[in-house]
Amino acid sequence: MEAKKNKMSVMQLTFLTGINMMGSGIIMLPAKLAEVGTMSIISWLVTATGSMALAYAFAKCGMFSKKSGGMGGYAEYSFGKAGNFLANYTYGVSLIIANTAIAISAVGYGSDFFGAALTPIMVCVWTIATLWLATVLNFGGAKITGQISSFTILGVIIPVLGLSLFGWFWFSGDMYIKSWNPNNIPSFDAISMSISMTLWAFLGLESACANTDAVDNPEKNIPIAVLGGTLGAAVIYIVSTNVMAGIVPNADLVKSTAPFGLVFATMLGGTAGKIVTALMVMSCFGSLLGWQFTIAQVFRSSAEEGYFPAILKKVTKFGVPLAAMLIITTLQTCLALTTISPSLTKQFNVLVDLAVVTNVIPYLLSMAAVSVIQLKAGLTPQKARFANFMAFIGSIYSLYALYAAGLEAMTYGSLITFAGWTLYGFVSKRFDLGTGTAPKLAVKEE
Repeated sequence: MEAKKNKMSVMQLTFLTGINMMGSGIIMLPAKLAEVGTMSIISWLVTATGSMALAYAFAKCGMFSKKSGGMGGYAEYSFGKAGNFLANYTYGVSLIIANTAIAISAVGYGSDFFGAALTPIMVCVWTIATLWLATVLNFGGAKITGQISSFTILGVIIPVLGLSLFGWFWFSGDMYIKSWNPNNIPSFDAISMSISMTLWAFLGLESACANTDAVDNPEKNIPIAVLGGTLGAAVIYIVSTNVMAGIVPNADLVKSTAPFGLVFATMLGGTAGKIVTALMVMSCFGSLLGWQFTIAQVFRSSAEEGYFPAILKKVTKFGVPLAAMLIITTLQTCLALTTISPSLTKQFNVLVDLAVVTNVIPYLLSMAAVSVIQLKAGLTPQKARFANFMAFIGSIYSLYALYAAGLEAMTYGSLITFAGWTLYGFVSKRFDLGTGTAPKLAVKEE
């Protein structure tokens, strides 16, 4: 009875699932979506459908998988240790890229808050400084990081919810309609242009099924919570970004490095805009802080499995994977330098497209394993059929997202993936693909 009291209700888990996705992903979206116009609402609907299919399939994976390692463990059911490695590798790389994009978001809002016009070089320098500051602050351990991140996420949630509920008082239907397709882009191309950005807002949905042991009746309640949380996040995303398009002229949104600050300044004056911009900077940095620690843990756990060099699994007395953090931040520094672009928004877009491409790879590997996971768990074909169908829909959407990311992102993402196969070749001798254990090597006696 006491254990049951300590478990979350389905409503609590639904709320937690939605919050997990509403980090810093949305704060630069309005500027990118304005390039397409309010037609991007169709992209939101496509992405929401695909994300809900993915979320449901991941919920089933979380309930029935007996292997550890998240998406790597799921992929192992169908693709063995090679699939486990590739899922963890591409997921880790996508987080490295995504965090660089989050740092750029923080710099964009920070420059707007201080009224500073930054050159591309200055954006790069401040991005690198932000990344290193977040890394250094993580040296204190997971407890401090978790406390800061839990508080700072309110910096996004409060303005976005407030805008969704009260922004309609300033909404102009005429402005919204005029912004439908301002650049006269063919409909299919316009929808595809914004798919990567809308999927970016849902990245992290795979983590929503990590609470199987914390809720009553998980077989029933986990899918409800995951679908409800994803749908709730989708509604807030769609409402907030579309109400903005009826408050601020499209041309102003496109040029803005702090779109939420701009819309609140338009509604309530410059002081309100500054406050919201400051909240967004706080939230961005808190999200960056938490994800920098998470990335290091992903690489540490993979190193313990034997996938990555042993130096990455070393931790300090505070449980901090220090070497992994320093190496990861060095890689992010190089990434920031190599993606310098004429505008902050352009650099952000390049990184988001690449982050989405690399993140979709473990999605595809996991979706391909859903039927095997359910089969191993003893589900009948009738009980497994709906989850298998949702995994198929999620796979189709993931492939479309890869296409929509564009040729450049696909090219670099493919190179990263192929490099992963090569890296696995160097460590594959540590594993027996038939049993998933280290092989016994024959030793020649003298």
